Amino acid sequence: MSRSLLACLLLLLGTTFSRSATSEDRSSPDSTQTHTRWIETLIKQIESIKVGMTRQDLLSMFTTEGGISSRQQRTYVHKQCPYIKVDVKFKPVGPGDKETPEDQIVEISKPYLQLSIID
Repeated sequence: MSRSLLACLLLLLGTTFSRSATSEDRSSPDSTQTHTRWIETLIKQIESIKVGMTRQDLLSMFTTEGGISSRQQRTYVHKQCPYIKVDVKFKPVGPGDKETPEDQIVEISKPYLQLSIID
């Protein structure tokens, strides 16, 4: 094999390995662990919301999502990540159709991921 062909092959291999290392750096073990800990923290926060708590308790970490809702049922998105959602059913406290901070949670779904709904 000629020296110039060997040099070209080595250059090509070096470029390929360099690109692989660069793409792996983007999802380094440290960043993966950081993201995993962040998600774990959010899940624990969400699991702290229990049946019997109020809409006001829920609003400490969630905000409302677009889409169809009523005083008795609404989808909420996490304030730190709008793709993390829960569906919540409420027992209204007081008269009328207007949501109140005192409405009680009677059911909350497990958290799930979904793109935002805008209406």
